[in-house]
Amino acid sequence: MIGDEDSPEGDWVLTEKVSYWFGKPRRWQIVLYRHAHGFDVAKRVVGLPGETIGIENERVTIDGELVPVPEELQFLKYYGYAVLREGKTYPCKRGYFLLGDFSHDSLDSRFYGELAPSRIRGRAWLIVWPPSRLRWLAL
Repeated sequence: MIGDEDSPEGDWVLTEKVSYWFGKPRRWQIVLYRHAHGFDVAKRVVGLPGETIGIENERVTIDGELVPVPEELQFLKYYGYAVLREGKTYPCKRGYFLLGDFSHDSLDSRFYGELAPSRIRGRAWLIVWPPSRLRWLAL
């Protein structure tokens, strides 16, 4: 489930695994992974292996440069907590840096660090419930 201000109980989301048989997660995609406590979590990919991640003025920086945000994601605002507090940066080595879309209340890579590629279970693809929020998530 993916929750937001319009759907506080969370959305029901279809995910698919085939894309990652042939390619790797891309920036801005939402991926699903298994949390250490045994439940599935969906977060957005913002940092790729080998990049250094930062947050400046509520926007993501990669290797010190602001990253362009797709038009449909202009609502995103990221906050510098934990490893990204006070202008600090985080070097992704071999994993992906994931952030929640509502980062003021999201336990994500700022707290847990990068996510190993082997932990990614699939790509969030389509919100199917509630019907009022039916929409594609693919980027």
